[in-house]
Amino acid sequence: MTDNRWTALEQHQPQFLNDLFASDVNRVSKMTVEQAGLRFDLSKTHLDESTLGQFAKLAEDMQLDAAKAALFSGAAINVTEGRAAEHLAERGMGDPESVASARALQQRMRGLVEAIDAGLMGEIRHILHIGIGGSALGPKLLIDALGRDGARYDVKVVSNIDGAALAEAVKDMDPHKTIVAVASKTFTTTETLINATSAMEWMRDGGVADPYAQLVALTAYPEKAIEWGVDESRILPFNETVGGRYSMWCSIGFPVALGLGWAVYQEMLDGAAAMDAHFRNAPIMENAPTLSAFADLYYAQTKACQMRAVFAYDERLRLLPDYLQQLEMESNGKSVTAVGAPLGRHSAPVTWGGVGTDAQHAVFQLLHQGTHLIPVEFIASKIPGHDFDTAHHETLLVNCFAQGAALMAGQKSDDLARNYVGNRPSTTILLDDITPSTVGALIAFYEHRTFVNAVLLGINPFDQFGVELGKQIAKSISDNDAKGFDPSTTALFEAAFGDI
Repeated sequence: MTDNRWTALEQHQPQFLNDLFASDVNRVSKMTVEQAGLRFDLSKTHLDESTLGQFAKLAEDMQLDAAKAALFSGAAINVTEGRAAEHLAERGMGDPESVASARALQQRMRGLVEAIDAGLMGEIRHILHIGIGGSALGPKLLIDALGRDGARYDVKVVSNIDGAALAEAVKDMDPHKTIVAVASKTFTTTETLINATSAMEWMRDGGVADPYAQLVALTAYPEKAIEWGVDESRILPFNETVGGRYSMWCSIGFPVALGLGWAVYQEMLDGAAAMDAHFRNAPIMENAPTLSAFADLYYAQTKACQMRAVFAYDERLRLLPDYLQQLEMESNGKSVTAVGAPLGRHSAPVTWGGVGTDAQHAVFQLLHQGTHLIPVEFIASKIPGHDFDTAHHETLLVNCFAQGAALMAGQKSDDLARNYVGNRPSTTILLDDITPSTVGALIAFYEHRTFVNAVLLGINPFDQFGVELGKQIAKSISDNDAKGFDPSTTALFEAAFGDI
């Protein structure tokens, strides 16, 4: 990698945040990007003209423009698995054949949505969506964010193998009026198939003669779903080149399309496509995902910040930190470059967060006065998601903006227990409103930001081999091969299951 460029960044001594504002009356406008109904304010970061110039040179050295072109063309940029990463094709960009295929599969999904709406699968009131990881996090976020007022069906998403999760989901459902959507890219995911089997048993116990008649499969391997017993007419395939954590844009988004309606789903795709166009075409110093990645790398690489905190100051986006944990840490939590060499640097920081104002009374003590430097991201909406007194939303936004101001300004005191050092960075993303379009654009922004981080580190963000080893060990134990482990693990098995 361009070690000399990182060295220059590491040696650069930035001004204090307050001084950056004092020295440039236009800092806010220079460090703010407005696009697709979102306002990205990066002015409270330590990025200055020097660091921006160095990051621009790093982007040139790491061939960011060529990497973007490869992503948008549908080239095989997932080098470790020898395939493309074509979630953009679901939004209309990429290899023409892949775009055409994605549109055809979306129309197949739309046809099933319309058939269910027309009553061709009987009277349906509930959707039970079963998946895990990317097959659950995206749909769960979208249903929670967008389905509070306009949901056409009762939708529950189950991912945890703990049967208590499934029991909680189905307790108010009528099995005769429930569609079960089983989401698994390979249709071999252990947790998903165990949950799906139990869901079928729940339906049988509830008097449903043929539970499979109410089962829909969402998968890139339809032949596996057929083997499992799903009728081909109720399989919604998607292309293998769509990664799990990017799959809400394809048939994994079926519960969104059915639960909230096709118009909502299409608007979400259009919002994401608007952000795609911005990322593809905007100059580097006006490009929201790229500038945000520069800030990420500045703190993780030059200040050794091991964490990044995300706080949604809107109840509708309460699941966004959970979603981002997978997107960012599964994509960029790597120790090897795309060409197989040791990374030799920090990779992705730990993403964590919560909901404002709850988090203020739980974790902000550490953010303001702790010894860790943790970049903070605030997300809020101009428009509230309720009809209560406007004081609710005004107080929410006031707290959001005040926290960023306090982190930056600090407050000196001779009493060290009451001293706020300040100069702590934050960014703010302000949505015009929380709509399918702005949520789609927001998620696409995070996807592209994650991609830029990966390119500038020289890693492949589209594989996830790190999740495999534990699954392999669990399978070997399930196959009655629980020997040969360390003494602690063996003792735990014996304590839980008896002699093995």
